[in-house]
Amino acid sequence: MHPDRLRYSSSNCSIARTLSVVGEKWTLLVLREAFYGVRRFDDFHAALGCARNLLSARLKTLVENGLLEKQAYRDDRGRRRDEYRLTDKGRDLLPAIVALMQWGDRWESDEAGPAVVLRHADCGEPVSVRLACEAGHAGLRARDVRAEPGPGARASA
Repeated sequence: MHPDRLRYSSSNCSIARTLSVVGEKWTLLVLREAFYGVRRFDDFHAALGCARNLLSARLKTLVENGLLEKQAYRDDRGRRRDEYRLTDKGRDLLPAIVALMQWGDRWESDEAGPAVVLRHADCGEPVSVRLACEAGHAGLRARDVRAEPGPGARASA
């Protein structure tokens, strides 16, 4: 731990703020499905199997926080409906979703292995997330990283 860590409050924590938006199970699963290409409410509902009111609330939260945006379309009967599409802000969560998936594949998958394998569309090789510093040192682990106060750090009371 950085020696100054306890001198600074966690009140301005980016992780806490992120979790306030995406830190609920169904929200992350909605995002997973959006990354898989699901766009319509009924398709989200079929893929997730959660209560419709819960799904509606999660989609609303993701739209309100700018991770998804609604786009109108007409269904087979000509009725106006909405699709939910990832925004740039939402797409920027892909590495976090993939990192969670990698962790789950390693530590929580069943004997048969992972249910989904992500592959690069161009070459077909598996996709993974790895920590790297700006100088290009890759494959970093927890012991290779230290937390230091940033420009938004606030002193503890």
